[in-house]
Amino acid sequence: MSPSTEPPAPHGSAAPPPAAGVGRTALGVARVRAAESARPDRLFDDPFAAAFVAAAPGTLPDVEALDERAAGLLRWVAFFTVVRTRFYDDRLQDAVRAGCRQVVLVAAGLDARAYRLEWAPGVRLLELDTPDVLAFKQGVLDGASAHARCDRTAVPSDLLGDWPSALGAAGFRPQEPTAWLVEGLLIYLDAAQAGALLDRISDLSAPGSRLACEYQVPRDDDGAHGSAGRPHVPGYTDLWKGGLGTALPGRLQASGWATELHDRADVAAGYGRPGPPSGGAGFVVATRTSA
Repeated sequence: MSPSTEPPAPHGSAAPPPAAGVGRTALGVARVRAAESARPDRLFDDPFAAAFVAAAPGTLPDVEALDERAAGLLRWVAFFTVVRTRFYDDRLQDAVRAGCRQVVLVAAGLDARAYRLEWAPGVRLLELDTPDVLAFKQGVLDGASAHARCDRTAVPSDLLGDWPSALGAAGFRPQEPTAWLVEGLLIYLDAAQAGALLDRISDLSAPGSRLACEYQVPRDDDGAHGSAGRPHVPGYTDLWKGGLGTALPGRLQASGWATELHDRADVAAGYGRPGPPSGGAGFVVATRTSA
């Protein structure tokens, strides 16, 4: 990774920060990525993350003001957000090396992979998210004079609506293998919503397509995903709905995907960042074997 550089001060985003809700959580992820990028032993370098945070002062929870259990939960989430970011960086690059030249970031948030990763010639990257998130993001990137390292297209859409049509209008080609990334989204959807989203992705995926997302194991004693006794972080934990849980791999396999499960704690240890046990949760990496 190249050394992290101080991002240019934003000139003032043309759009306000995302409103309260799932879109606002992207700022929390940006804060985590900014902190990781400042470490000498960083797992990745995101020189734009700090600019996103600076453009939205006063919108993130003050960790110091939270009780210890809530602050501990945020630290736990931040740790695995760092590991998740690097893991998905690597998996996207794997997909491109395997022949995918079309990449779709579902609920892209303030992800800056189009700008900070090296991409092979001919890669087209489409970012799906709500109009407010993408407008804020574009304003900050423009203020930082950012230049994408691939053919990037922002696709404003409601992910609970007809986003496949918006993707098609933006030039998506369903006949080509696609690398899909669904990062940090499924936990904010209920089982029916998560299943419908993955079914639509399957419908749009040619053989050879790749998919990466999180795999949750709901447990009452799991501080991150269980409802019983879970610490409360306003604007975050009250948005969690759990996704598909243990039904996720089977749902993908039934739609023609071969799946691999990667334990979250094992992934962290593999990057030299051993941390708390995962409780069986982690990441799913899937390859479309049949239409």
